[in-house]
Amino acid sequence: MTATKGGRDRGSATVWSVCLVAVLCVVFGVALALGQAVVARHRAAGGADLAALAAADHWTEGTTAACALADRVARGQGTRLVRCAIVGETSEVTAASGAGPFRAEVRARAGPAGPAAAFADSAGAVGSARSDPTGNGLR
Repeated sequence: MTATKGGRDRGSATVWSVCLVAVLCVVFGVALALGQAVVARHRAAGGADLAALAAADHWTEGTTAACALADRVARGQGTRLVRCAIVGETSEVTAASGAGPFRAEVRARAGPAGPAAAFADSAGAVGSARSDPTGNGLR
């Protein structure tokens, strides 16, 4: 009985193909898991932002009413309100989304705008405090 040429390698392409498919499945699974984590993070951020805006808009009604509205808005966005605090006219909320290893918590603040960082020149154009290297002004 003599072995045919290449008899020991017969079927090795099948084994390599199965290994390649298994590696591709693992890579695809990791990509899906990362995508799910990113979606949870973005959902939590959107829910926190909207809840903070809602609470800041109703700060005059008191902390309880403002935070109740923030909770309602957060639930409407598919998130959970973890924390809500009203300090003066500013609200600070934390919203969570996802479960298990894909749970994301995001904190957001909302309130009145602070003083403007830009200034207006005599013509009414808004510019920065940097000087123009050409000496022609900021226009």
